[in-house]
Amino acid sequence: MKNLLRRHWYRYRFKHTAYAYLFDKPTNDEVVSLDCETTSLDPHKAELITIAATVIRGNTILTSQPFSISLRAPQSLTAQSIAIHRIRHQDLDNGLNDQEAMTRLIDFIGNRPLVGYHIRYDKSILDRYAHRLFGFPLPNQLIEVSHLYRKRLEHILPNAYYDLSMEAIGHNLDLPLSGRHDALEDAISAALIYVRLKYGDVPMPKSV
Repeated sequence: MKNLLRRHWYRYRFKHTAYAYLFDKPTNDEVVSLDCETTSLDPHKAELITIAATVIRGNTILTSQPFSISLRAPQSLTAQSIAIHRIRHQDLDNGLNDQEAMTRLIDFIGNRPLVGYHIRYDKSILDRYAHRLFGFPLPNQLIEVSHLYRKRLEHILPNAYYDLSMEAIGHNLDLPLSGRHDALEDAISAALIYVRLKYGDVPMPKSV
C-alpha cells in the first residue's frame, strides 16, 4: 500500500511534466534488462561508471537495439574498483555527465519493469541519481532473475540448497552466458535467464 500511495503522490506531483507517464502502468508486455558498473559495492556510496540495458519483448531479446553509455570518471574511481571492472579513467574521457546519462536512461526504459541480477542494488544507485536530478526515484517494477530461478527450483526440490550465482544459473539452464561481465553483457545474460525461466522449462539442477 505504501508503494502504491507513493506512486499516486508522484503521479500527482509530476502530472504536468514530461515525466508524468513514468507513474502510469505499462501498457505492453515489454520489460528491460539492465545492469550498471559502479565504483563500489556499497549502494549508498557507489557512483555510476557505465549503464547498459536491452529490451525484452515477449520471448524476444532485442539485442540489435541496446542501450549502453559511459559516464565521466568520478573521483571515487580508484585502482581497487578498476581491478574489478577494468574500466580506467581514460576509458571514460568521452563519458556523459550525470544529467545527460540519467535523461537518456529514463527515455530508454520508460515505465517498463526492470529485469536484472541483483537488480535492487542497481536500482538503489539509480534512485539516488534520479532523486537528486529530477526529484523522484525510478518507479519501475523490479524482476530479480535469481528469485525467479529459486522459485522454479523450489517446485522441483523443496528445501534444497541452490547455487544462485549467475554462472551457476546459466550453467544449469544451458545458456551461453558471456564471461566478460561488462554492463551490457550482464544485462543480456540476465535477459537470457529471464526469457528461459518465463517461457521455457527448468531442468533438474546438475548439482545441489
